[in-house]
Amino acid sequence: MANSALRLHDIDAYYGDSHVLQRVSFELGEGRLLGLLGRNGAGKSTCMNVSVGLLPPRGGAVEVFGAAVTRLPPELIAARGVALVPQGRRVFKSLTVRENLMVAARTEHAGRRHAPWTELTVFVMFPRLAERRTQLAGHLSGGEQQMLAIARCLMGAPELIMFDEPSLGLAPAIARSVLDTIGVLNREGITCIVVEQNVALSLKLASRAYVLENGRVTLTGTGAELLADDRVRSAYLGL
Repeated sequence: MANSALRLHDIDAYYGDSHVLQRVSFELGEGRLLGLLGRNGAGKSTCMNVSVGLLPPRGGAVEVFGAAVTRLPPELIAARGVALVPQGRRVFKSLTVRENLMVAARTEHAGRRHAPWTELTVFVMFPRLAERRTQLAGHLSGGEQQMLAIARCLMGAPELIMFDEPSLGLAPAIARSVLDTIGVLNREGITCIVVEQNVALSLKLASRAYVLENGRVTLTGTGAELLADDRVRSAYLGL
């Protein structure tokens, strides 16, 4: 495997008394795209929350780019180049598109492996946002808000981005466009983790994929291998 961007080892995580992740382990190489599959409540979003420091694990270890980050606060993990595009987008609706971007902009990019994102480069990737730069984010369509959530994330100069249900609630054509954008970012060298309801599209993008069931990893393989697996096709593709 390429140098490790993210490693979870024997993670146990709880919400109250509920044991959500049970000795979950997986590893993602730099520049790769990982798909996390599973039904609602399987633990996919919890894996992301543990990885970015929003939910400290009760057991196990988390490493980011070879450095131990277990139970570090989110801001210190973010400073290492890790970012989350959350489910529901969570843009600042009372701010303009440009103000949303400026809030997230990093002024220090020392040590980053990739060229920093700027307002200009973000608008080149998302020309629709450029057209709406002075518009309040709350007046954007759902697809435009998802574009803004990704663009805002990029302004923080991330090297590893986690996408939690990026196409949720979007029309099929817009959903495909959003996933295509994630593919472009990955091809440019950004490591990505995707939790996505459109299993077929996410597996086509994924270098590697894991299936979670009841807080445990039950299947793993390349995206192509899982796309061809009868268990995945039956459970998640209706085939």
